[in-house]
Amino acid sequence: MTYDFDELIDRRNTCAMAKNGFRNYLFGGQEPVELPCADDETISMWVADMAFASAPAARDAMVERIEGHPIFGYSALLDDELYNVFASWCDDHYGWRPHVDHFRTSAGVVPALSDFAELFVGPEDAVLTLTPAYGFFKHAADDHNRRLVSSALVEDELGRSSIDFDDFAAKISDPAVAMFFLCHPHNPTGRSWTDDELRQIGQLCIDNDVVIISDEIHCDLLRVGRTHTPLAKLFPDYDKLVTCMSASKTFNLAGLGLANIVIPNETMREQWDEHTFPVLNPVSLAGTIGAFRDGEAWRQALLEYLDDNFAFLATTLAERLPDAVFAIPDATYLAWVNLSAYFPDELNLTRYFAEACGVMLEGGDMFVADGDGHVRLNIACPRSVLVEALDRIIEATERFEGN
Repeated sequence: MTYDFDELIDRRNTCAMAKNGFRNYLFGGQEPVELPCADDETISMWVADMAFASAPAARDAMVERIEGHPIFGYSALLDDELYNVFASWCDDHYGWRPHVDHFRTSAGVVPALSDFAELFVGPEDAVLTLTPAYGFFKHAADDHNRRLVSSALVEDELGRSSIDFDDFAAKISDPAVAMFFLCHPHNPTGRSWTDDELRQIGQLCIDNDVVIISDEIHCDLLRVGRTHTPLAKLFPDYDKLVTCMSASKTFNLAGLGLANIVIPNETMREQWDEHTFPVLNPVSLAGTIGAFRDGEAWRQALLEYLDDNFAFLATTLAERLPDAVFAIPDATYLAWVNLSAYFPDELNLTRYFAEACGVMLEGGDMFVADGDGHVRLNIACPRSVLVEALDRIIEATERFEGN
């Protein structure tokens, strides 16, 4: 079966954040952005959902649920069907099978992060993460008045990031640090941590009795030929290690609001159950089950298309912006590009590219620390869109005063 990732899908008038929500999310509270084009003519490369039609396996399962069961009342996880397809997916792809008793769901990984910070971190305690970091790691801590501590990644001359383990060890040994937010694969750099790196991370957390929240939402979006190791697979006996996964990024189902959460620790599970509302969306449930059960062929085709998009991006930058620093990421559909050779660190790159060329992207200042001079580009889009977006970005960079 073939899939058309080149199809241009009009998302206007669908309440899509990517198309109609950028003014508030990217520029809310700031002076209004002055675009060189109409809002509908902007190119969206900021929010992390795909411009492709969602996986047919998920869509077909949702249609079947809607047409076959025309009641959408209160629903909950009352059988093992979701667990079974998710556990089988993890077993087939990662050689790891979470225990059924540890399995829970959430309305998404982002809401879960907030719950974890509230439930498992005391008012005087802190949360550690690696930076640059996904902004909602900080929001999760801030929303509950928990302090966020960061350990900066080190970027080499080729644009590849690594962990400064001396700094990480010093930070994790602070008695105030009660929780570590791990992003694996990492957003925004796209690093998929090696087993050796994961063992060092895990052991340092264990030695300091720190709760680990492993956000593995991008784990299925690997470059072709690469593999993913869940952190929990390496530390099956450490029960203060929570794993978060979802079909949302993999199959473009983010709006359905359903994530899979694995909580081995009994006390933590009891806290979670007492705190969280068990109702879930029955159509989301059907779509997620369908995706994990029948979506693998679509995923493989997607990964090949993304690989080609990344190769095109790398070649284009090398030819037209040779001082840009970019390494094709191990995973995700997000490109982390260092443009500090062309722009001063203090420049708001999100606003600059919006106003200069109508491309909506996220500048490094939108991530938690250590992102100055960078932009994050969502390249999960038809090639024709990527071509036009890069043309606009490159021309706007060349026009910047001093270039």
